[in-house]
Amino acid sequence: MEVAAIIDSLNDAQREAVSAPSRSMLVLAGAGSGKTRVLVHRIAWLIKIEHISPLNILAVTFTNKAAKEMRGRVEDLLNISARSMWIGTFHGLAHRLLRQHNKEAKLPDTFQVIDSDDQLRLIKRLMKAMNVDDNRWPPKQVVWYINAQKDEGIRAKHIQESSDVYQQQLLLIYRGYEDLCARSGLVDFAELLLKAHETLRDNAELLEFYRARFKYVHVDEFQDTNTVQYAWLRLLTEGQDNLFVVGDDDQSIYGWRGAKIENMFNFQKHYPNHKLIRLEQNYRSTGNILKASNALIACNDGRMGKELRTDDGDGDLISLYSAFNEQDEAYFVVERIRKWVAEGNLRSDVAILYRSNAQSRQFEEKLMATGTPYRVYGGLRFFDRMEIKNALAYLFLMMHKDNDSAFERIINTPTRGVGTKTLDDIRRLAREKQISLWLAMLELMKAGHFTPRAENALKGFVLLINNLSKQSGELELYEQVKNVIEKSGLIEFHKKEKGDKGEARVENLEELVNAARQFDYDEDNEENFSELDLFLAHAALESGDAQADDFEDCVQLMTLHSAKGLEFPIVFMVGLEEGLFPSRQSVDDIGRLEEERRLCYVGMTRAMKMLYISYAESRRLYGKENYPRPSRFLKEIPSELLQEIRLRANVSKPVATNKQTKMTIGTSGRYQLGQRVRHVKFGEGVVLQVEGEGAQERVQINFANAGMKWLMLSYAKLEIL
Repeated sequence: MEVAAIIDSLNDAQREAVSAPSRSMLVLAGAGSGKTRVLVHRIAWLIKIEHISPLNILAVTFTNKAAKEMRGRVEDLLNISARSMWIGTFHGLAHRLLRQHNKEAKLPDTFQVIDSDDQLRLIKRLMKAMNVDDNRWPPKQVVWYINAQKDEGIRAKHIQESSDVYQQQLLLIYRGYEDLCARSGLVDFAELLLKAHETLRDNAELLEFYRARFKYVHVDEFQDTNTVQYAWLRLLTEGQDNLFVVGDDDQSIYGWRGAKIENMFNFQKHYPNHKLIRLEQNYRSTGNILKASNALIACNDGRMGKELRTDDGDGDLISLYSAFNEQDEAYFVVERIRKWVAEGNLRSDVAILYRSNAQSRQFEEKLMATGTPYRVYGGLRFFDRMEIKNALAYLFLMMHKDNDSAFERIINTPTRGVGTKTLDDIRRLAREKQISLWLAMLELMKAGHFTPRAENALKGFVLLINNLSKQSGELELYEQVKNVIEKSGLIEFHKKEKGDKGEARVENLEELVNAARQFDYDEDNEENFSELDLFLAHAALESGDAQADDFEDCVQLMTLHSAKGLEFPIVFMVGLEEGLFPSRQSVDDIGRLEEERRLCYVGMTRAMKMLYISYAESRRLYGKENYPRPSRFLKEIPSELLQEIRLRANVSKPVATNKQTKMTIGTSGRYQLGQRVRHVKFGEGVVLQVEGEGAQERVQINFANAGMKWLMLSYAKLEIL
């Protein structure tokens, strides 16, 4: 293969990185700049031009998908098999090393790798054997603690005893877990990395063998490495000056799960002879999107510095929409998507990006209502999420004690000391007598069948469900949902989970209260169902098979974190408000705020042709009506790159109204200021403003009891008085 065949298709900066003399190198690769292309061509250059053996090459990345793509591209470019090369994920290569050297790693040759679910189950069994209160020390939090220590290279023996009882117990569990795994030959994901590092560190002969073998070490997405991953890389390349890393400090968004942006800066100190190359030519986005992204990220301090550019045109300005609330925001987005599709474009060209999983509900409902196929990328639809199903199960059982599915789901969620034997006894009697699990439980309790501990746990459960049922008749629907979520202990249960996952679950539960508040209840339903029954039916219908199949052309919904590495012709970034994005936890912490800004940068640079950004003037968030300020990130985008979208207002002067006339407002007429109207929940009020048209028509009303409200006329069901 000639030199030209490898580098002719590359730009100048890419060519420089690919063909540089062997030495440590930091390739600062901006979004859409072809970083994987550079890494693959670098490997090809070494093999075909420098005549390096494939056996001497190591290439590591983070996901199985990325590793498979890298192997495939190397094989296509060189027309050889990549099997002899170590190309894979950190976890995959660590596993390969440990399998080949299990004796040096002090592991049995039959050691078993356990996934996160297996790890959680193991922790639960261990804690039960240790008589640890899993309400005070939730097993998921314990797992997070152990994995976080391992990611930092810290064993239980390295941790000093603490005077804090809580920390003492975590350390005891960590020690017990290490012993149990060692006896059983079990290795979790975090252990793979730590054990691989320790095995090389503690076996000089083995370390020298691999240093001699891997003369060329390559790393993709270097900004996402954690402490132990970087330590492993340094160990392999110490004294070799052969570490080739590709990364982008501006796309470091995983600090919450252990990624160290500091590794980017430390690389320059640890490898003083390194060469720094910036890839700034973008092949994805229009000029205006790149100018806006550059201006935004420039507000972060301490960057390595680069500026994305394109040879293509500026393209459209970035569209900015100010919605009056989250429902209006969803209507706007979905209507724009329908227009896009009506013009002959694909739905899969479109992505809706949000900061919090809880935001997906509004968009899911509007997409379903318009028959628009969609898929929640890398996650579950709102009503399919575990914490939502748990809350709905409480509501079901509160209303219908014979619902065995709901009973099974929540009898020990949150944990209340109901063991497997107790449940098996209840199931057995229910089968024998063909009765519900609830009735079987009551019958066995009456007979004094259970141990005192189980009896007390079940008594508490029965009392909780009965009290919730009694209280429900006095409360509005959203208050019933809120009451159940709080009294069941689900909020506190999930608050104990560390990291973003627990926080997201709490936000989703609070969003369920919003869903109930906004539920459109038909009081004239022929079946005469209660409002709660109709809401539960609505939730059931919204889950299940509504999501598009994998092969179907559908709109993509995802969090901003899930969007990294992807690209779409049209992107909607929603919820750009203070307290939501940037998140409320980050506004007083410079480090976290800068990571939020990087996340915004990542979201913006997913867009290829068109970028829409929206925020709401009012948003029901965390169970409360909020009037947030627009995100500070909007002010950091030059105003000349933004075009604000305003819907055409329909406003006319007040006129006298006939109070004897009663009619339902539709969406096709014109409405006068000063009209008196009645809403089924908010009561009577006066029209102050009307604007928009069609599905976007909205009205501002000053209600005597509820105050000022903006409502969508397409579903508000107002009466003119």
